[in-house]
Amino acid sequence: MTSNSDLDRQARVGLVSRRSFLKTAAAAGIVTAGAGALAMPAFGADTGSTPQRGGHFRLGLSRGSTTDGLDPAKYADVFMQSVGFAIHNYLIELTEDGELVGELAESWEPAPDASRWVFRIRKGVTFHDGKPLTAADVVASFNHHRGEHSQSAAKGIVDPIESIETDGTHTVIFNLTAPNADFPAITSDYHMAILPEKDGGVDFESGNGCGGYILKRLKPGVEAVVTRNPSYWKSDRAWFDKVTFLAVTDTAARTNALRTGQIDAMDRVDLKTVNLLKMDPNLTVNSVDSDQIYYFPMDTQAKPFNDNNVRLALKYAIDREDLVTRVLKGYGRIGNDHPIGGSYRYFADLPQRHYDPDKARHYLKKAGYDSLAVDLSTSSAVFTGAVDAAVLFKEHAAKAGININVRREPADGYWDNVWMKRPWSMSYSSPRVTEDWFFSQYYSADAAWNDTNWQNDRFNKLLVQARAELDQDKRAQMYAEMQRLIHDQGGSVAPAFSAYVSAARNNVGHGKIAVNRDMDGNRIAERWWFKG
Repeated sequence: MTSNSDLDRQARVGLVSRRSFLKTAAAAGIVTAGAGALAMPAFGADTGSTPQRGGHFRLGLSRGSTTDGLDPAKYADVFMQSVGFAIHNYLIELTEDGELVGELAESWEPAPDASRWVFRIRKGVTFHDGKPLTAADVVASFNHHRGEHSQSAAKGIVDPIESIETDGTHTVIFNLTAPNADFPAITSDYHMAILPEKDGGVDFESGNGCGGYILKRLKPGVEAVVTRNPSYWKSDRAWFDKVTFLAVTDTAARTNALRTGQIDAMDRVDLKTVNLLKMDPNLTVNSVDSDQIYYFPMDTQAKPFNDNNVRLALKYAIDREDLVTRVLKGYGRIGNDHPIGGSYRYFADLPQRHYDPDKARHYLKKAGYDSLAVDLSTSSAVFTGAVDAAVLFKEHAAKAGININVRREPADGYWDNVWMKRPWSMSYSSPRVTEDWFFSQYYSADAAWNDTNWQNDRFNKLLVQARAELDQDKRAQMYAEMQRLIHDQGGSVAPAFSAYVSAARNNVGHGKIAVNRDMDGNRIAERWWFKG
C-alpha cells in the first residue's frame, strides 16, 4: 500500500493530483479535515489585494428561471447554486485548489473498509434565526434527498447511503450499502446544503441557513438579494454588506451592464467580443481551464436515437476542432464523447474520435438510412455560443447526409421545458470531484439527470462494483471500461470541454479562482471583495 509520505511526495512533484492524493488517502483510512496541508499549483488569477469589508456587490448571471426556488434538491443552474452557497453551508467545501476541507464538518473518518463514515460536526454554529446547528439538522438535510419517491437531482449520489445515525448532538454516522472511498466528496455538492430540521423534514421554504449571507428577497428569474450574516462563524469570508444576484440572460445586455457599471461582475463572457473587454481599462477578464463539458444528449429510447449506429453516425459527423476554434475561440479543448476530462483521477486516454463524414455515412447505412433528418433543440441558456455551435454542427453533418433542423428555444424555462423533454437537445455540466459522482448523477439507470435515458446493464454493474473497490488498479480498469462504454454506446455527442470565462470591474478583488464550477465554484459571494 502507498504510504502517506509517498503520496505527499508524489503530489508535490506532480506525479499525482490533489484529487488523487485525497482519494488514495481516503481508501487508506487517513483522510480528515486536516489532510489539506499539501500545497498544490494555483488555478486562476489572484488580484493581490487585501480583503475589505463593505459594499453592495451586483452579480449579473447568464441563467435564472421563473421556476427557480429555494429547495436545494431542485437547484439547476448557476443562479440558484450561487444563492445557495451564499445562504447555506455544507459539510465539506471544495477549495480553490480542489482540496476537500471541512466546512460544517470538523473532521471525518472511515471504517477500515470505507463502508461507514463518521463526521464530527462543528460546534457553536447557528442558523440565521439563532437556532444552533446539531447532528439532527444534518440527518434531516441528507434524508431530504433520499427515499424511493425522492425527486432530488442528488438522489443518485445519496442512494448508496443505507442509514444515517447520530451519536450525541454533534456526530453523524453514515452507513453505506457498500464501501465507498469517495463518499466525503459528495457532501460538497451544491444540492447538499445543511438546512434546519423541522417537523421530521427540513425547512427550505424560508431560506434559513447558516451561511455567510441572509436571504432578504428572491424573485425567481429576476433577482435575489442577500445581506451579510453578522453572526457568521467564518471571520475571513462574506466580505460584502449586500449582494444582489441578477438574472441577465441576454449576453449583450449583461456585457453592457458591466461596462457601464450597473453590475460589478458577470459570468459567461461572449467569446466573440472577449478581446474588446480585455481592451477596456476598467475591466478584468478571468479565464480558468476546466473539465466543464458541452454536449448534445439524445434520448436513447426514442427513434432514431435508439439505434446506436445513428448515435455513432452523429458522433462522427461533428468537427470538434472547428467547434473549439470557431465557437469557443480557443477557450477550451476537444472532447471525446464521454464526460471525464484530464483532471479526474481515473481519466482513460481513449483513442480520439475525429470528424469523418464517410464513417458517419457508414453507420447511417448500418442503421438503414441513406440520409437522416433530425431536430436539435438549443438555446442561449445552455452556454454563450450554443446556438452557433448547433448551426456549425448542422454544417458539419450535412456532408454526411444528415440534415439537422436547429430549433432555437426560449432561454427562460429551457431546463424545465426542453432539456430531458425533447428527443435531442443541448446541455452542459460542470465537472464533479469523482467519476462515481458524475456517473451516478448522469448515467446510472435511475439517475435524476440521466438526460440520455441510457440503460446499460454492464455500466450499472460496474458503477456499483467500482464504488466498493479499494484496489486502485482495479478501480482504474473499471472506470476506464465505463468511459469506453459511454464513448462507444452512450447517447451524447460530447465535442468540447470549455474554460470558465468571466469578467469583473477592476475594483473587485479575489484570490485564486476555482475550476470546479463557474464563478469561483459558485462561491463568489463568499470569497470575493471590493478593493480598498
